[in-house]
This record gives sequence, structure tokens and C-alpha cells, in this order.
Amino acid sequence: MTESRLPNPAKLVPELGAVAGALAKAAGNGSVPQSTISLIQLRAGQLVGNTYLAVLHTGALRMSGESEKRIPAVATWRDAPGFTDAERVALALVEAVLTPAAAGERVSDELYAEASEHYDDRALATLTMAIGQVCFFIPLATIGRPLPGLTPATQWRDAG
Repeated sequence: MTESRLPNPAKLVPELGAVAGALAKAAGNGSVPQSTISLIQLRAGQLVGNTYLAVLHTGALRMSGESEKRIPAVATWRDAPGFTDAERVALALVEAVLTPAAAGERVSDELYAEASEHYDDRALATLTMAIGQVCFFIPLATIGRPLPGLTPATQWRDAG
């Protein structure tokens, strides 16, 4: 792959910047640690099998000083050491949202109750917005296929 499928969507749809900014502001309101937000964003990229998102969020975690032991362990967080109970329930929430349930609701009452033990209502709403933020960008990452590891200015092909 030498170029993205789409040209820069922010140039095609300028309103994208305002939407992205609002989602980032909501997810980054401080009620949930940024490291937790970044962990769930990485897990979402892994779950949808998107290299661009996985590379993007791995890089963000590294830039924030996240441990090199924890970053690859996100893929196997259930049995990996080093995650707090609050981080584990946040990872379980993103998995529940992005993984079809064999039966019943994706987010069970039990999972919600467990999350409520670690997060107050504002923080749960923030986690929900953070999952929504990464989910908003999944179609752009999978359909548009930007080039992983490049700056926003170079990851998209020129408009044709």
C-alpha cells in the first residue's frame, strides 16, 4: 500500500475538524485518566483489525510515556499483569461494544455494575464518549485507509 484510498477527509469535509475536536474535548475532560482513554483506543483498533489505528494509538501511548510492557499486552489484557481493575473494566467495555454478543446485550448488567464500581456517572459517560470517539473514526480508517505511522499531512493521498 503506497497511498490511502481517500484524500484527506478533513479537506473534503471541513466540518470534520469541529466534530473531531468536540469528541476529543468530551473524551479528554479529565474524569478518566488519559492513559485509560488511550488504552481503549488502542484496543478498539486491534479489535477491528486496523493497522492504522493500532499504530496511531500505540504511538500516542509511547509519546505519553506508557510502559513498553503494557502496550503490547493490551491485546491480551485479560491475563496480562500490569493493568488496574479500572483499566480492565474499561477494556472490557470497549470489547463488549465492538464484539457481537452470542446472545443478549453486548454490555451486560454485570459489566455495567462492575464499571460503576470503578467510575462515577460522569466518568462512565466519558468512557462512553471515548469509545464513541474511536468508533467515529473506524470507517475513515477502514474505508479511507490512511497510511500508518505518517503525519496527518502525509498519510492521505492528494485529491484527484
